[in-house]
Amino acid sequence: PEPVAEVATDWLTVAEYQQRLALAQETLASQQQTLLLTQRKHALGVVSGVDLASVQGSVESARVDVANYGSELGQAINALELVVGSRVPDALLPEPGAHVDASAVALAPLPANLSSKVLLERPDVLAAEHTLKAANANIGAARAAFFPTISLTATTGRSSDSLSSLFDGGRSTWTFMPSISVPIFNAGSLKGSLDSAKIASAIEVANYEKAIQTAFSEVANALAVRARVQEQLDAQKAYVNTMTRAHRLAEARYRHGVQSYLEALDAQRTLYSAQQSLITLLLQEASNRVTLYKVLGGDAQAQAGAAASGTALR
Repeated sequence: PEPVAEVATDWLTVAEYQQRLALAQETLASQQQTLLLTQRKHALGVVSGVDLASVQGSVESARVDVANYGSELGQAINALELVVGSRVPDALLPEPGAHVDASAVALAPLPANLSSKVLLERPDVLAAEHTLKAANANIGAARAAFFPTISLTATTGRSSDSLSSLFDGGRSTWTFMPSISVPIFNAGSLKGSLDSAKIASAIEVANYEKAIQTAFSEVANALAVRARVQEQLDAQKAYVNTMTRAHRLAEARYRHGVQSYLEALDAQRTLYSAQQSLITLLLQEASNRVTLYKVLGGDAQAQAGAAASGTALR
């Protein structure tokens, strides 16, 4: 899952900068129209030089953003092609300006009571087990001692209490205590030993325990983000809608000479900032889907939506 997740993350970064570039271009076009209107009003003596200078400043600011995001987009595409190892056709890139949403990275819904055994398929856990096996360890006994067999998700598909209980809430410290009832090693100085302190001191066992802790910690973190990101998205979308209405009203008041451009400019800047924050949250939500796919060992069965790029995460 690691290479797939890396490609998906770079693909989403391309989508992010495409959206930021499209927003900057849209803002620039709007500001250029406002500048033309303001220049005509200034020529007639209707608006002040301060208003004209403010509009000119907002146009140049938008031009800077267009140039910056165009550069960032080019670098993001280069990074994606470097990971892929060849040029990525335009048809496989995100649609320019399209929002990254749930259709971009479609995950099978997380099932309730998802067993922690899916983590045994993670490459890092498998590698640690192979190292243990090379040291004449009984993998079944090692799993029984060091691997918590729990449900990762609750009935809602979110993080379970059993998963949360593996960590000290205040410090995120691993609290699971191994219970060794069957000898782990079949040879060497620890052959037949049931002394958990001695066994845990073996470098192979320490690395195995660390791999397990990392697996459970990454899942817990990804599920924690998942639990809140949709709520954040809903709130940000509502904020953008509100500021869009406020901006339209401020622009209309300016065009009809009811207020100065400074108030309209303030509304435009607030809306622009809110839209940028929404893009960030959309990327965070999509990236979290990729992270879940990766930390669950690829078992999340993520795949690209049919409306997205046509690529798939399998």
